[in-house]
Amino acid sequence: MRQTQTILLVEDNPVDVLLMQRAFRNETFANTSLQIVRDGDAAVFYLNGDGEYSDRDRYPLPAIILLDLKLPRRSGHEVLVWLKQHPELKRLPVVMLTSSKQTLDVKRAYDLGVNSYLVKPMGFASLLEMMQSFNDYWLNYTELPEPREFSGL
Repeated sequence: MRQTQTILLVEDNPVDVLLMQRAFRNETFANTSLQIVRDGDAAVFYLNGDGEYSDRDRYPLPAIILLDLKLPRRSGHEVLVWLKQHPELKRLPVVMLTSSKQTLDVKRAYDLGVNSYLVKPMGFASLLEMMQSFNDYWLNYTELPEPREFSGL
């Protein structure tokens, strides 16, 4: 049995948050913990361990980030820029999960170092299917650096 892995979901849309929480209740994600922040600044605070996020037992570094593009306070692109400027966090895999199909958004995300760009599907069944594929690829088959490697521990 694999160790529990934390996923950081950065999403401001309450409906999308509820759908993701519902998807993560599926048995496919039995060994996965979902942490949620609702804007770009909160993502940075979480990853940096600032303020309420300083308790790493309660807010562990994630194995991977699911990052929305259009966020309040700091966009997904801006979070990516911040992340890649921090040597202790820059290896942290980031999957952009957004509604935008705009070519410029996709290109910019990859230019900034996103590991994958997924467009949110319509309907819960499609989202669940996508997230099961995400789980298989990112959490079952991909060798990820240990979160402690991100923080230089």
